[in-house]
Amino acid sequence: MNLDKFRIILWPFSLIYATITELRNRLYDWQIFTGTKFDLPVINVGNLSVGGTGKTPQIEFLVRLLMPEFKVAVISRGYKRKTKGFQIAGKQSTPEQIGDEPYQIYQKFDGKIIVAVGENREEAIRKVLTNFSSQVILLDDAFQHRRIKAGLNILLTPFYRPFFKDFVLPAGNLRECRKNVKRADIVMVTKSPKPFNTNKEDAIKEKITRYKNLPVFFSTIQYDSKIFNQKEHMLLEELKNYEVLLITGIANPEPLYTFLSEKNINFESLKFGDHHHFSEVDIKRINGHFNQMKSPKKLILTTEKDYVRLQPLLKLPLYYLPIQTEIKNEQKFNHKILDYVRDYK
Repeated sequence: MNLDKFRIILWPFSLIYATITELRNRLYDWQIFTGTKFDLPVINVGNLSVGGTGKTPQIEFLVRLLMPEFKVAVISRGYKRKTKGFQIAGKQSTPEQIGDEPYQIYQKFDGKIIVAVGENREEAIRKVLTNFSSQVILLDDAFQHRRIKAGLNILLTPFYRPFFKDFVLPAGNLRECRKNVKRADIVMVTKSPKPFNTNKEDAIKEKITRYKNLPVFFSTIQYDSKIFNQKEHMLLEELKNYEVLLITGIANPEPLYTFLSEKNINFESLKFGDHHHFSEVDIKRINGHFNQMKSPKKLILTTEKDYVRLQPLLKLPLYYLPIQTEIKNEQKFNHKILDYVRDYK
């Protein structure tokens, strides 16, 4: 079926969904519903759309920025975890207990920050503040969680499908109407192509600031020059000599495909859904594909997020490719974040 025709069919449902979410927002705007303001800096990293905007790399960027000066806590819902309620990440935690992204963040920073998960983010913040001396809270994916009044809202939107080109669920991917970008303090356009293109950026910026005149930044994915596992690492360039099975369980693997192709790395890909929990059937399928590969030099490559779920399940040579967020005008962005936290009263 033609995608545009399919969207037309879904429009009545989108109107119903939009009406419900707008009513909820108005009740908060009119202060009939009230949110809680905490006595410390709270930075919310969220989006208008579902999935695939690069929240985890952005959270990690903020952790690296703030960690040298402040005690940081990251609080997430723990999407697709197999537990309920409040959980603090620890050495014995697993992706199933706290979610793959919180687990990845905790592991990456070697326990030097507090990582907590809970469906009720307000309760989670209270418990963190009761038990730890955190000085700044980073909220993961809580733009719609209006029960908390964050002091700084960073809204992410992907370059390839910015919110102003999208539609409300189910006809599109937006969780609420486009105009609600006005709640943001900063907009970060993620996954921008490199090199940065000023003309295209100015066009996007102009369309965003029609809704609200606020700072707009652009970021891109910076892939590492090495791949890693728990025991060793190797240069990405060495993959040219390998037969590679690429496994992805992320919302949009196309940028990764493009990057590897540009590096002249030959790979066969197995694509799974975002935050996919790998079953025994999946593992048998992966093993089967790997065993059919003829080269004596072969390995499995995956994303950092998928590695934390695959590593306990696979007995094959498994590596991950780390990524970081690279921000255009990074110094200006850093100043905005640090000024907010340092000057918080």
